[in-house]
Amino acid sequence: MSRLKTMYNDEIIDAMTKKFGYKNIMEVPKLEKIVLNMGVGEAKENAKVLESAVKDMETITGQKAVITKAKHSIANFKIREGMPIGCKVTLRGERMYEFLDRLVNLALPRVRDFRGVNPNSFDGRGNYALGIKEQLIFPEIEYDKIDKVRGMDVIIVTTAKTDEEARELLRLFNMPFAK
Repeated sequence: MSRLKTMYNDEIIDAMTKKFGYKNIMEVPKLEKIVLNMGVGEAKENAKVLESAVKDMETITGQKAVITKAKHSIANFKIREGMPIGCKVTLRGERMYEFLDRLVNLALPRVRDFRGVNPNSFDGRGNYALGIKEQLIFPEIEYDKIDKVRGMDVIIVTTAKTDEEARELLRLFNMPFAK
């Protein structure tokens, strides 16, 4: 069992119950899933680019990536419906906690000029979205092996009802919010 999972069971439940006054421990918000999404615009001309993006995503998460396809045709972007345009991975359970631990403690501190993540990137329903500009911040990615620097979106889905509850939950998981 990962360190964050065991930490959630004891310290986080106690701290959240004290702060928000929950009557039952089942009311305490928890992490539901983490979704990583990488849009690869160049995939429409070159299928090899998408393959390398999928490989990077699988290396980072340790789980098989799913190729996402365009839902609509957009003439200005030269995209037809059903064209592969990116990849995504949904992490749950043990892998989710392990990834969050690596993101917070290893990857985010390696970002250049890092001053913390935006504390206002919540969606109003307790979910947090974070954009990463380059996949190089993850220690699993070897600098020599990448063909192009790509960014990705990380969406942390919680069971929290409000943004305030979700912000406190992520703060207890050591998410480095900017002051």
